[in-house]
Amino acid sequence: MRQITKIKEPNSLAKHRQQEHADYDNYEEKDDVRNTTCAEQRGICCYCMGSISPDLKYMKIEHFKCQESFPEEQLKYYNLLGACKGNEGRPVKEQHCDTFKGKKILTFHPCDTQRNVGAMLEYNNDGSINSKNGLLNSELENVLNLNVSKLKAARKGVLDGFKETLRKYNGKPPANSLIKWLNEWEGTSNQNNLRPYCMVVAYWIRKKLN
Repeated sequence: MRQITKIKEPNSLAKHRQQEHADYDNYEEKDDVRNTTCAEQRGICCYCMGSISPDLKYMKIEHFKCQESFPEEQLKYYNLLGACKGNEGRPVKEQHCDTFKGKKILTFHPCDTQRNVGAMLEYNNDGSINSKNGLLNSELENVLNLNVSKLKAARKGVLDGFKETLRKYNGKPPANSLIKWLNEWEGTSNQNNLRPYCMVVAYWIRKKLN
């Protein structure tokens, strides 16, 4: 996960919310939410950081608090996120992110301005993700299934690929280069879409700098 800063909600959503009997199912301009959530997340899933694009084929609109249990939250923009398809259609044990989460409760919101969830995460060389916070660590496993083998392999592949580019430095790249790469992977030096699983590499670079 990476800290997400919400931008202005779509006008269509604000207008729809004011209508009598408005709910998420009868909101017809869902593409507006796909576009804005994908833009503010800079092209990566709110949970696993895999690539998404504002298209039904490649992303879902995630209700952080599910519609069934929290109907009063279903049209609040803060509650809406862009998620990958999460291996939809595969056996449950292979699913992840919103698809695996379903109606389960997640207490760590990636848009929380008081608690940066992204800063609470650690990434290991084998591609696994964990947290020293016991509750968050449990939710990574049991609510989002972020250590499913597919995601571990993807994260490990990205990190290994980055390490391979550093071979010419014999394991000792200069600090100024590390800072430049960190800014690129974290997205602070540009406004482009982020690279999939970007925070895996950013975490590794930060450890190198420390």
